[in-house]
Amino acid sequence: MTIDWGREICGDLASAERREWLCTNGIGGFASGTVAGSLTRRYHGLLIAALKPPLGRTLLCTKVDETAEYDGLALSLFANRWAGNAIEPHGYRTIERFTLEGTTPVWTYAVADALVEKRVWMEQGANTTYVRYRVLRARGRLVLKLKVFVNYRDHHGSTRGGGWQMDVAPVKHGLRVAAFDGATPLLLLADGAETQVAHTWYQDFDLPGERERGLDAIEDHLHAGTFSVSLAPAEALTLVLSTESSPALDGEPAWERRAQHEERLVAAWKRARPEARKAPDWIKHLVLASDQFIARRPTPSDADGMTVIAGYHWFGDWGRDTMIALPGLALATGRAEIARRILTTFARFVDRGMLPNRFPDAGEAPEYNTVDATLWYFEAIRAYHAATDDDGLLKELFPVLEEIVRFHREGTRYGIKEDSTDSLLRSGEPGVQLTWMDAKVGDWIVTPRTGKAVEINALWYNALRSMAGFAKRLRQPSKPWDDIAARVRAGFDRFWNERAGCCYDVIDSPDGNDDALRPNQIFAVSLHESPLSPQRQRQIVDACARHLLTSYGLRSLAPGHPKYQGHYGGDQWHRDGAYHQGTVWAFLLGPFALAHFKVYGNAEVARSFLSPVAHHLGDYGLGSVAEIFDGDSPFAPRGCIAQAWSVAEALRAWHELAIG
Repeated sequence: MTIDWGREICGDLASAERREWLCTNGIGGFASGTVAGSLTRRYHGLLIAALKPPLGRTLLCTKVDETAEYDGLALSLFANRWAGNAIEPHGYRTIERFTLEGTTPVWTYAVADALVEKRVWMEQGANTTYVRYRVLRARGRLVLKLKVFVNYRDHHGSTRGGGWQMDVAPVKHGLRVAAFDGATPLLLLADGAETQVAHTWYQDFDLPGERERGLDAIEDHLHAGTFSVSLAPAEALTLVLSTESSPALDGEPAWERRAQHEERLVAAWKRARPEARKAPDWIKHLVLASDQFIARRPTPSDADGMTVIAGYHWFGDWGRDTMIALPGLALATGRAEIARRILTTFARFVDRGMLPNRFPDAGEAPEYNTVDATLWYFEAIRAYHAATDDDGLLKELFPVLEEIVRFHREGTRYGIKEDSTDSLLRSGEPGVQLTWMDAKVGDWIVTPRTGKAVEINALWYNALRSMAGFAKRLRQPSKPWDDIAARVRAGFDRFWNERAGCCYDVIDSPDGNDDALRPNQIFAVSLHESPLSPQRQRQIVDACARHLLTSYGLRSLAPGHPKYQGHYGGDQWHRDGAYHQGTVWAFLLGPFALAHFKVYGNAEVARSFLSPVAHHLGDYGLGSVAEIFDGDSPFAPRGCIAQAWSVAEALRAWHELAIG
């Protein structure tokens, strides 16, 4: 599967704008934009720096407007959208080719008989973006003029420039921009170019992607300076955008570092997974995409802490997403050491038997409003140990896991507590959303799911069975864990809805038992340990296949339900109202494929459910997998362009089925 297009995509504005690229730096920072080069989201920019890794993400450099002067011609290579739906200029018409080399976007522009290549990548571990221009073909010299636009705002925000006076000063090889006193300085550097200071606010950039989301869609950016260079054929110029004190300026070795980083990722995957030799090309794309979500999270006690960014462009690191995604992102790719560091990092944040739900962007205390993140932690540890036999980590974390179980049995936050009558976990309080179906608008909890949720108790059973296995491995008594698990298995029988031939979604809720057909019960089949009989497992898979399965994942609610919504869009009220009421979730495709294999035993058929992902990698977030899709055909991609668990679960499922 190759992402390599000509004018059939690049020259059509709608096609080129709907396809977005993403580069990351391993500490939470990123760069992103459209193939067309126009801005359509507030999250588009060449340097969104993680000033407090992995968060504190701040838009510093927005874009570069390039003009090529050659043989008496002056052509714009850039495109801008302006308020009032004006497009000026139409530089996307000069794009002759676009390719994705690994995760690096590469454009080739045609200027008469000359060709100019542009590529964008980030330095691993640094808030530095490289934009490199090379003349591939020309009869003589070609002059490039690069107008660099800057900003300084939270990546969720928007800017109206007004009288904002930034300090733009010449330095060796370029410019230094200080947005205000105390702001992190931004360096704009290009060795070999002439530099001219500017300070002009360009007003009313239009962001249609934000308008679709019901958000402020007009923004201003500051033209900080212009770089000019005359290049002969085969010559290159590298523009460096950085918050580092002395970033490397030479583009060739910088590119080699990026290329070698990705080569090492692929090599580690192939060493660890023999089945990688027969993997299709799109699986290799997922391996590279998986690295974009891994980020450093240093703590006072561990400078090497690691985490997972849940999705780009707007998610930080979430406990639930991290634990679900960890096996696919780290273990399936042969990076067990990364998995280990993530598991130990999150152990430091366990509080009252709970893992954090999310870490707020502004650095406030972690939020613990989740019932499932902690239970997924057990499965992540089980998967890690199965892949590594690392008894040392198991011994280190076993007391933490014991404490978690104790709190869940005796009670912890938000009404999370074992019911002594059936040994199932109950959770929920008014005004709090605790499961992954966690949409909330103001005081409206869209899907509260208070009571005993089916996937929570499938995870609870799986966790207890895992503890029995851990105890045996550590030569500790396992019978107490087996006994508790047996009681949970017996209690789980209460979820079975004989009339529907599948499970209730929630039992013992304030409104009784909820028989809405949702995908949560698929985990009662796909998890390592299932509390259900083989016959009931097959019935669940069949019910999900009949009503929930789409090309890209499972619907969050069956279409026949009165609250079903087949389109995700509009302002936050409408979007969150549809988020778990029919919207398709891509991460569920992996568990479905694995559950299908579990009950039908045909790995080839199970793998075929994953194949539509290959085509999706050339649409929306290039080389990655979207967060969600519309519930109705043609299942248009929505939400984040790149989601950790969407990538991870497809990758994990393919590998498990390849050896199944």
